[in-house]
Amino acid sequence: MSRRIVAIHGAWRETCGSRRVQAELQAAGVAVSRQRVARLMRALGRQGARRRKRRCTTRRDREAAVAPDRVKRRFEAFAPHRLWVADITYVPTREGFLYLATVLDVCSRKVVGWAMSARQTVELVKSALEMALETRAAQGVVLHADRGSQYTALAFSRRCAQAGIQRSMGAAGNCFDNAMAESLFATVECELLQRVAFASREEAAREIFRFVEGFYNRGDCQNFRV
Repeated sequence: MSRRIVAIHGAWRETCGSRRVQAELQAAGVAVSRQRVARLMRALGRQGARRRKRRCTTRRDREAAVAPDRVKRRFEAFAPHRLWVADITYVPTREGFLYLATVLDVCSRKVVGWAMSARQTVELVKSALEMALETRAAQGVVLHADRGSQYTALAFSRRCAQAGIQRSMGAAGNCFDNAMAESLFATVECELLQRVAFASREEAAREIFRFVEGFYNRGDCQNFRV
């Protein structure tokens, strides 16, 4: 049993907790309680990654016009490129923060666009959107985001209009109104950021690219819960 636990934990980049290990064991036909898995993991010195405290990156422009909430916490799509969610998070490095903006497709759960910068500007979120638009027809797509100044900026709203995108925004300061984007960042934090101390923004950008394309978008950690 211990060898199986070590193998599963290693296959999940040593990030999964007892719930995931138990699920993997049961899928392999091994009947075991979560309590026993947790005890064995403690004895082996194995534990799942835990999410660090979230630092708020939303800077609201109270004079900017906001879009209506077209999603209302119903993060469901029955075909790709019907509903996208967008958000910004930060990555600490010894040089300072690197900001990561993403566009996530709700149906496929894949990151269809992302961009990174030392500053959280409207150009950052526009770059992430442009990546999503490069190979995907966006006519009629609903893009849901928070009310951060980057997403309420006139330049961003104009680009969405040009691409045929319907904007949607949740309430200010409420993480549940953009829960799917928050879930993506929780996965990035638990499985990458807590395990590596980046010396530079360049190093962080390189590892994030490898994580998104080599791990997350391949489906290896979709629906993952620590």
